[in-house]
Amino acid sequence: MELAPISMRAKERAWAVAARQDVALLDQIGRAVGGPFHLVHPESFADNLAAFQQVLRDRQVRGAVYFGKKANKAGTWLREVAELDGSVDVASSPEFVHALANGIRGDDIGVTGAAKSDDLLWLSARHSATVAIDALDELERAIVIAERTKALRVLLRVLPPGAPNSRFGLNPSDLRLALQRCADKRQHLVMDGFSFHLDGYAVEPRAQLAFLLIDQCLEARREGFPASSISIGGGFACSYVDGEDWEAFKTELDPTLFHADKSFSQFYPYHQSPTGADMLDAILQMPVGEGAGDETLAGKLTASEVQLHLEPGRALLDGAGMTVFPVQGFKQNAEHGIVTVAGLSMSLSEQWKNSEFLPTPLLVQQGAPRPQVPVRAAVGGSSCMEYDILTWRKIMFPAAPRHGDLIVYPNTAGYQMDKNETEFHQLALPSKIVVSQHDDRLIWRMDS
Repeated sequence: MELAPISMRAKERAWAVAARQDVALLDQIGRAVGGPFHLVHPESFADNLAAFQQVLRDRQVRGAVYFGKKANKAGTWLREVAELDGSVDVASSPEFVHALANGIRGDDIGVTGAAKSDDLLWLSARHSATVAIDALDELERAIVIAERTKALRVLLRVLPPGAPNSRFGLNPSDLRLALQRCADKRQHLVMDGFSFHLDGYAVEPRAQLAFLLIDQCLEARREGFPASSISIGGGFACSYVDGEDWEAFKTELDPTLFHADKSFSQFYPYHQSPTGADMLDAILQMPVGEGAGDETLAGKLTASEVQLHLEPGRALLDGAGMTVFPVQGFKQNAEHGIVTVAGLSMSLSEQWKNSEFLPTPLLVQQGAPRPQVPVRAAVGGSSCMEYDILTWRKIMFPAAPRHGDLIVYPNTAGYQMDKNETEFHQLALPSKIVVSQHDDRLIWRMDS
């Protein structure tokens, strides 16, 4: 017996509700771009960034919020970062150049990622960016480049003790060697502290590892290094749906909820707490160290005169975008239907991990009225591949979708839009459309 559908209705901000209800606006954009498109809302991004920055001020912690640029390629976010005197985290030369071109100063750029290219290290040195050094051979290449350009500011990335198999970070032995090389080449390297990144979204491990790195900064200062900063990376939680829906989904999870009885090994945790800036506040207020009493991480940072850097991506984009696919057709297969949309499933990047983007897509009906008879359907892309499915879950739509309608996926700005989009079948990538409020209406322009 087939199970009843679960809502999983997305949490939406006011701009997003207004945009998807403005059928004329969506129709106009759709006709202009001739295919699927992404709507992005820079004001929501700015609100998220300002909230993170406010937490640092409220807790009297010096530091910087670096936007994890890999989470979305749009240029409009970078202008908001520049306006708020924020920072940007990049991992490639094109990302670095894009940040510079949108008003981000070089000393407000952090460079992370594995095995950075010589070109990226050269740009970093020329523009006074901070580089997270991930391996000893990378450090040696950085030294060669710094010797012929200018001194390079670095953080030494630490292998998390609880993740010995991680690809990233210096193990204790390599960390000691890296510190020695920084001492040998201190006229070319500015060893400004340490960094790490943890998988998952837990508060306590981040606070505890940050506490340990503060002590490492203090020890490094005794060896003559500036060691003024630590970076705790990203992984700030987001909550896409209500907790009740999320718990119901996990409890009732069954292959019959999905087209072709598909099963999945994991899902992003679509309801979490605390999230965003509240999670940062929880990290800063966490008591740290053995017998720390009431000492918080914020207090330890301030007393030690150590700056805190963080690299949120998804959390800064939460509520700041949606994706719209034109419906190309609908057919009924057995007990449920298949909606085919213009575009490909790779524009919802959760598919890359053999998973599913679970917030429920919404049908925007256009054209002549039709009977409002609910139908259950999965959503497929327009390629010739069986696995080109945007939504395997059987969604309860209020009526049968038809050609000319639109399917709206809410809250897709964080990692979903362009992480692994493809021009398969020579289809153009979906355009990014910047929407903003003008007087009492929404207006739009192409992202540059």
